Amino acid sequence: MNSPIIRAQDCPPQPWKNGLGTTREIAVHPAGAGGDDFLWRVSIAEVDSAAPFSSFAGIDRHIALLDGAGFTMTLDDGRNHALTTPFAPFAFAGEARVAVALADGPTRDFNLMVRRARALGEVKVWQQPGTYPLDPTIVLVYAARGEIDTDAGTLRVGDAWLAREAAAGHITLREGALAFAIDIRRAA
Repeated sequence: MNSPIIRAQDCPPQPWKNGLGTTREIAVHPAGAGGDDFLWRVSIAEVDSAAPFSSFAGIDRHIALLDGAGFTMTLDDGRNHALTTPFAPFAFAGEARVAVALADGPTRDFNLMVRRARALGEVKVWQQPGTYPLDPTIVLVYAARGEIDTDAGTLRVGDAWLAREAAAGHITLREGALAFAIDIRRAA
């Protein structure tokens, strides 16, 4: 990959780990890592049935609704979470058994997975127009809504900017834009 910009159309669908849905991998670190050896992974899942989530032992997961009416997640610890507010991240353990009840039809959601023994992750929501400085812990910026300007070009909905080395510089959110900034820090 020569450009730090990942275009949405360049991310083909692939089956979920459990085979019950599809996802589009946006980025994985280290590049080319598989399910057992990634440090972090960002993807977009398409949820069109009440299929349970795949299990990812040792992984912290963060999920945010992008499109659709959403769904209610029932976790095996008895918690229920209504993922019905767009762009509001929710964190949970990857090994949790999660049942899904769709609110009203198919949805798409943003996913960050982080190997908890090695790193801590956070999905920061940036939605005020203007310029945002990038610090070394920001590894990826995803355009969830609107257009975002980077030194490498403009991100449109579904595109992402991948930091190759310690992030420096800035990005600019245009009016109406919303970005997910992925913050990854090494575990202590």
